[in-house]
Amino acid sequence: QVQLVESGGGLVQAGGSLRLSCAASGRTFIIYTMGWFRQAPGKEREFVAALRWRGTSTYYADSVKGRFTISRDNAENTLYLKMNSLKPEDTAVYYCAADENYSPNFAATIKYDYWGQGTQVTVSS
Repeated sequence: QVQLVESGGGLVQAGGSLRLSCAASGRTFIIYTMGWFRQAPGKEREFVAALRWRGTSTYYADSVKGRFTISRDNAENTLYLKMNSLKPEDTAVYYCAADENYSPNFAATIKYDYWGQGTQVTVSS
């Protein structure tokens, strides 16, 4: 089992920045991929970014490419999402997730085995 706890959400004005953190604990050695997803009210949960836990590959949704950066600290078992140039449409609950198996479909929520409880990000215009 892997436990994930997000932090760092909050209220920010459009154009501002936030950094989200996701602390992983438990059997972290089984993690293959970690990702960030978000869910706005009335919408489905959508992919934001992902990375291979012990590799160099990173992946981004088109809507955040160039503005968001996903990174990790393996020693601290922590995943990060630095969000710059935030827009009101980025408002959502942000979740981190972990997949213990390799999958080329890193953007599919169904592929992830473990989820955090989410952290709210609100961007005001």
